Amino acid sequence: MGEIAMDLRLVFTIPSAKLTINGLVVGLKEAAPEILETIMTTLLEAIEEQAVSRQIEKDPERYRKNGHQSKPRKFSCSMCDFSYRFAQVKDAKTGRSLTPLVKALAIPEQVRFLDEALEPGIGLCVHVSYRRAAAEVERIGGQTMSHSTIHRRLQEFAGSHAPFGDLKERPFVWLLVDGTQVHLQGEKGKDLGQAQMRWALASQGEGKAFEPVGFWIDTSWKRIRKDLSKRLDYARLRVLFSDGEAGIEENLLSRRMRHQRCMWHGKHDFPYILYTEGLKKPDQKPFVDQLKAIAAMSMSKTQLEELKPKDRAHVRQLAQQTEQGFEALLKALEPYPKAKTYIENLVKPVTTFLRWWLQHGEALPLTTNAIESHFSQVCNRVKRIGRRWSDRGLLNWLTVCFYKIFKPELWSLQWQNAPRKLVKIRLRSVEATYQWSAAIT
Repeated sequence: MGEIAMDLRLVFTIPSAKLTINGLVVGLKEAAPEILETIMTTLLEAIEEQAVSRQIEKDPERYRKNGHQSKPRKFSCSMCDFSYRFAQVKDAKTGRSLTPLVKALAIPEQVRFLDEALEPGIGLCVHVSYRRAAAEVERIGGQTMSHSTIHRRLQEFAGSHAPFGDLKERPFVWLLVDGTQVHLQGEKGKDLGQAQMRWALASQGEGKAFEPVGFWIDTSWKRIRKDLSKRLDYARLRVLFSDGEAGIEENLLSRRMRHQRCMWHGKHDFPYILYTEGLKKPDQKPFVDQLKAIAAMSMSKTQLEELKPKDRAHVRQLAQQTEQGFEALLKALEPYPKAKTYIENLVKPVTTFLRWWLQHGEALPLTTNAIESHFSQVCNRVKRIGRRWSDRGLLNWLTVCFYKIFKPELWSLQWQNAPRKLVKIRLRSVEATYQWSAAIT
């Protein structure tokens, strides 16, 4: 531990008239990069002086000063751009020239933009294109970096982070899965067509938020089950939430789990099934209205959460009315086998929440839409801005989304070399005096 005192003398030209607080702030902001560059290079010189001395002290016969590098290296950080010529030490044993400051501060080789300078651009890529992110960083912070630099460093960032890892110690009891189609491309932009982007979220139960536990591209639900079984304590899971996509129930539902179909998807997909049976919209309406009128299908999450133990008889009555309502609908759908089969498959999983409340007194989510609100912006970015992705590039981008959107409290930690705590310099004191050197007219 040591301290360094730095004397810094600043001379500002102050207009004698029409100066406003905004003019003062803007002028200081424009001067800040030059001020910070001076502080940065001065600190580097001071730390380098000690680093060189320590290197030589190890073996004075072997090491000796050898001037500076012929060309300065250019760097960009969030505060300013700066250049620095590193002092060299000659190793008489190997004949090599060493740069003690590079080792002392773990300065990366062949890198101009320091990691923290890329944080705004990489973070913006969650919401906008790489080109727009580069433009916004330049507009707001004055740093000029190419979109390809941001893209490359985002891939490096994601490749060095595993956002999920082993979650077996987390007491998750609810599992939600969903997916959407994305357009993939291969080497040299080769069109690979549509594939499924799928994700899973888990919750510790009523009142606990859902959080991502996995992303997959073009991966079967069977393989996803294997991945989740390695990552989670799957035997602890009790309820599976989904939109009813084929393959989910068969592969993800364990013996101890119940399946809760999303009520919104259940009602939303029904008209399409009727359409495949040849029914136009006017002819679909009686059946659609009949489905919506069923007791369970017209119940809201607020109503479910407001139920008390004294309402148990009422809930049993709702369950009975729901069963009767589905029986009547199935009878009406006799002439339409596809629609009838759809409702038969829907009945049990879409009413799980009633049986669960009667047994546990807990309110299950009735729809997955609200839970997936964050994924709406993810899907919009994937389909409307990126449009075509490589599978690896999309997974890397989703890793950044995990930290930036779903776990923002971890985002800043990742830029502090978490989990290893970042060792920082700290300002102990600051003093300032002023003196008018001349009158400005």
